[in-house]
Amino acid sequence: MPGDSQQAFDRQLSHGPCFQFTYIVMTQSAARRFTDVDACVQATIERVGTQIVLGLPVAIGKPNPLVNAFVRRAVQDAAVKLTIVTALSLRKPRGSSELERRFVEPFAQRVFGDYPELEYVRLIEQQRLPSNIEIIEFYLEPGAWLGNAHLQQHYLGSNYTHIGRDALLRGLNVIAQIVAAPPPGEASPGQLSLGSNPDMTADLLPQIATLRAGNKPFALIGQVHPELPFMYGDALVAADTFDFLIDAGSHDYPLFCPPNLPIATTEHAIALNVSTLIRDGGTLQLGIGELGDAIVYALRLRHRQPAVYRSIVESTGVLTANRRLIEGEGGTASFDRGLYGCSEMLVDGFLDLYRSGILKRCVYPSARLQRLIDDGDIDPDQLDARTLAALYESGMNRMSYADFNEFRDVGLFRDEVQYEQGLLTAPNGERLPANFADPLARAAIANTCMGTRLHNGILVDGGFFFGPKGFYAQLRALPPAERARFAMRGISFVNELYGPEGELKVAQRRHARFVNTTMMVTGLGAAVSDALDSGRVVSGVGGQYNFVAMAHALPEARSILCLRATRTAHGRLSSNILWSYGHTTIPRHLRDIVVTEYGIADLRGKTDREIVAALVNIMDARFQAGFIRDAQRAGKLPRSFEVPAQARTNLPERLADQMAPWRRQGLFDELPFGSEMSREEVVLTRALKHIANQSATWRGRLQLAGQLLSAAPATTEHPYLKRMDLLQPATFSQRLQQRLVIAGVRAVRVPSGKAL
Repeated sequence: MPGDSQQAFDRQLSHGPCFQFTYIVMTQSAARRFTDVDACVQATIERVGTQIVLGLPVAIGKPNPLVNAFVRRAVQDAAVKLTIVTALSLRKPRGSSELERRFVEPFAQRVFGDYPELEYVRLIEQQRLPSNIEIIEFYLEPGAWLGNAHLQQHYLGSNYTHIGRDALLRGLNVIAQIVAAPPPGEASPGQLSLGSNPDMTADLLPQIATLRAGNKPFALIGQVHPELPFMYGDALVAADTFDFLIDAGSHDYPLFCPPNLPIATTEHAIALNVSTLIRDGGTLQLGIGELGDAIVYALRLRHRQPAVYRSIVESTGVLTANRRLIEGEGGTASFDRGLYGCSEMLVDGFLDLYRSGILKRCVYPSARLQRLIDDGDIDPDQLDARTLAALYESGMNRMSYADFNEFRDVGLFRDEVQYEQGLLTAPNGERLPANFADPLARAAIANTCMGTRLHNGILVDGGFFFGPKGFYAQLRALPPAERARFAMRGISFVNELYGPEGELKVAQRRHARFVNTTMMVTGLGAAVSDALDSGRVVSGVGGQYNFVAMAHALPEARSILCLRATRTAHGRLSSNILWSYGHTTIPRHLRDIVVTEYGIADLRGKTDREIVAALVNIMDARFQAGFIRDAQRAGKLPRSFEVPAQARTNLPERLADQMAPWRRQGLFDELPFGSEMSREEVVLTRALKHIANQSATWRGRLQLAGQLLSAAPATTEHPYLKRMDLLQPATFSQRLQQRLVIAGVRAVRVPSGKAL
C-alpha cells in the first residue's frame, strides 16, 4: 500500500459520506440493547405483532441464537406466525451411514466446534416443522434438499438482486443479522459494520426508512459477533440504524468455516483453461469451492512462474487449441497492471491473489478518472499538471461543484481546498478559476491545490463472504486502511449493471471475466445450473444470470461457465454436455464461453452448427458419438461431420498423463493452500465416495464383495484405519467396515506424482 494510505483513510472517515465508505445514518432514537435473545424476541413481537416475516442474510450472516429463539417462540406459541426468508442455511456435515459417521463426526467437531445449528434446519430435516412456521429460501445448500417437500415447495426462484423486493412483497417486517463492533481505536463507538453481509440489508435501508416514516412497524436487529471482521464500504453503518442490538457475551459462537477441499485433476485442468482467459488490467469474479481455489492457483502460477506456466499450457495443448482466443481475450504472461475483483462472494482466494501481487488494480469512484487511469493517461500515484491536462483532453473544460467533490474525495485535491461559484480556494487563500482549458491555470491549480496521489482505491467489491477459519482471521488482521480496500457492498451494486451508478460500473469493470459453474450444457449452448428437469431445485439461480447478462452488456467482458465433462451418480457415468434438457437457467441466446477439463468452447456469435462442433471438442470422447447422432437427427450437423483427431482422446487417462510430469515437479497439489483436512482424510473422502458409487449398482456390489474377501490390512493402511477407529475392530459390523475402508483406500490411493 502507498505509505500515506492509512492517513488518507483516517481523513476519509472523519469527512463522512463517500462512495466507498458509506456511513449510513438513520434518524431515529438509539438502539435498544439486549443481553438475552428471548427478551429481544418479545420486544420484536411487541413492535411488529405476531405475524413475523423475518429476513435473514445468506450464509454466515445469520444470528443463530436469536433465530433459534424466534423459532422456539413459534413452536411454543401457535399464535405466532413466523415466515423466514433467507438463503444458504449452513449446517455441519452429516454422515448417512455408520461408516460415513465415523469419518464425518470427528472432522465436524474438530473444524466446526460448538457452532450452533439452526433449529429450523433440524425441524425441516426431521419433518417436524409446525404449520405456523414457513421457511422460504432462494438458494439452497447445493444438492442437499432434493427430497425435502417443504423446501422444494417453498423455494423462491429469483435473481439475487430481486430478493429484497420480493421479501417486501411478502410483508417483510424484521431483519436480523450479525454485526461487528469496531476494534479498539479503529472507528467511532457510534459505528457498526454489517461485516460479512451488507448484500441485502444495505439495499433495503432506504425502504426501511420509508416504512418507518409511514409508521409501519419494522424491526432491524443486529447481534454483535466478536469474531466478525469489521468491514467497510456499504457495510459501515451508524449504531442507531438498528432498532435492537444484542451485545456480545453469553450468546457468542464460532463462525461457520467450511474447510478448503482437495482439488482433483479435473478441477486443476478446468482452472488451467480458465486462467488463460483472464486479461491483465481486467476484472475478475470468482466463486467458492475447489474450482475457485484451482483458478487462484493457476493464476498464481502464471504470475510467479510465467515460463513454467507457458510450458504447461503448450504441452497440454491448451494454447495450440485456443491461440487466437487467448491472445485476443486473455494471456499467458505475468500480471503487470493486475486485477480488480467484483464478485458476489468475496472468497479467500482474493486474499491469496492480493498477497501474490495479482490483485492490485485499484478502482476509484469517478468514471472519468477511472477511464483515464486505465487508458494510461493518468498515473494515480503521481498527480500534477499533466493530470489536469488529461482531464481537459477528455472533454472537461470547467469543473463543476459535483466534479470537485468527486475528485477531492479520492485525493485529487487537498482536503483544505474549497470550491465556490466556479472558483477554487487554495490553502494559502489564493482563488483560482476551476478552468482546465488554460495551461497556466492548470499549472497554478497543480502547484497550490492538488494532492500527491489518489487514495481510497478499492481492490475488491463483494456482496458477502464466508470461508475457512483462517480467512476470517486474516481479514481481522489486516490494517484498517488495507481492509477497507476489500469493500463490502449492497448486492445491487455488485450483481447489477444498470442504475444510478451504471456509468461508473462500466468504467471500473474493464475486461471483466465472470467465472461461474454450471451442472450441464445443452447442444445449442443453454446452461442448466439450478434445477432438474423434474422441477426439483438443486441450489438456486443466485447471481449467475445477472453476471452472464452483464458479460453481454459490458464492453470487453466475457462470461465463462465451467463444468466437469462427466458425472457419476448412483454408479452410472453420464455426460454433462447433452443434446437437450427439460430445464434451463441460462438461455442459449446468452451463450458465451464454456470450459471443461478438455478445453474451451467459445460460443459467442456462433451458428448452431459451430456451437455443436465446439462442444464436441470439449466433451468426453465416450459420449461424442451419441451426441453427434442427436445433432444430426435434429439437422444441426451434416452427415459428413467427423470428430477432430485431438478430441477423440478426451479421456481421463490422457488428462492424467498430461498432468503427471508437472505433478512430479510438485505442481498442482491437491491442497495447495493447506486445509483443516489431513492427507489421510483426503484419501478417505475419495475412498468413501468410491464405496458409495460401487454400492449403487449390482455389478459394483459384486466387485466390492470380491475385494472384501482379500482385504486384510497392510501396514500402509494403518493410518486410515486409525483415523476411522477401525484399526482393531471388535464386532462383525466393524470388521466389515474395516474391509470396506481397506478396499476403498486401495482403489483410490494415488502414488506420488500421479494425477487424482
